[in-house]
Amino acid sequence: MAENTTPPAPETAPGSLITRDGQIQWAGLLMGPGTPYEIDRTGITGWDDLPVLDTGDIVRPDQHGAWPGARWAQPRLVGASVWLLPRTTGQALGVVAAFRAATGADGGEQWLAVRLHGETLAVRARVSRRVVPQDRSFVVHGASRASLQWTATDPRRFGAVLRETKTSLPVAEPGLDWPEEPGTTAAGLRWPLEWGGTGTAGTCTAVNEGGAAAHPVIEFRGPVRQPTLTRLGDGRRLQYDIVLGPQDVLTVDTESGTVLLNGTASRLYTATPASAPEQLFHLPPGSTELAFRAADTTPDPRASVTLRWRDAHW
Repeated sequence: MAENTTPPAPETAPGSLITRDGQIQWAGLLMGPGTPYEIDRTGITGWDDLPVLDTGDIVRPDQHGAWPGARWAQPRLVGASVWLLPRTTGQALGVVAAFRAATGADGGEQWLAVRLHGETLAVRARVSRRVVPQDRSFVVHGASRASLQWTATDPRRFGAVLRETKTSLPVAEPGLDWPEEPGTTAAGLRWPLEWGGTGTAGTCTAVNEGGAAAHPVIEFRGPVRQPTLTRLGDGRRLQYDIVLGPQDVLTVDTESGTVLLNGTASRLYTATPASAPEQLFHLPPGSTELAFRAADTTPDPRASVTLRWRDAHW
């Protein structure tokens, strides 16, 4: 059995406060049309740009050009000019205080979400610059043209929807039931025919609708022995020499490269020699067919694997 769904994310979805194009959400602060924090007509910078690329090209010593190497994107810098526009002078302090609280230097990366032409994309970022001019307009009316800059260490932009696909271990169809007649050695069929339950292929499909590779979070649930997830397109797999009980969950974060048992104990060392490095097991743009297998002689129908990811964009 395999299914593709888009359930609610366990965390607050990026851009959950956004209601119209041109709005920006950062750390619970909504900016843009309909708010006291209007975006300047110059808009935002660095949002749809391709980040600066570091290349591993090697210059050819005996001819023109170079041998092409790997390319890796540097952090994304996003800038915006925001007008602080309280409706009344009495609201100026509240508007400024909320702006300061949301754009401080404390804390880790948070979602920065932008909606343009009906599409909401987001990056994990931190504020790296804030400039609020204290000019006459600010002193008299509380209005000021502030400048913000965010740094996203992961330059990819992600969709607001957390996608999910799930499958169980393969189970063969039992086939047609051929019962014996009571009190005789004869066997035969009776109408209506009993074809047995439906088998499962143990495969699922993950669709990344973006243009960049996405790194899923994978959950293996027991009972299962030596769980294995394979990309059918190229044969790359994740395989762990571990026995999971009915209550156990092995979580693989392919972005950070961690393997945790029940959310606490590292089990990275259980990866078999046939297993690929976790950070190389990504979902390329488009559809990816995956197969869930195990070393169990008789598959347990309770065992499953679940993948969760967001569409990734440059």
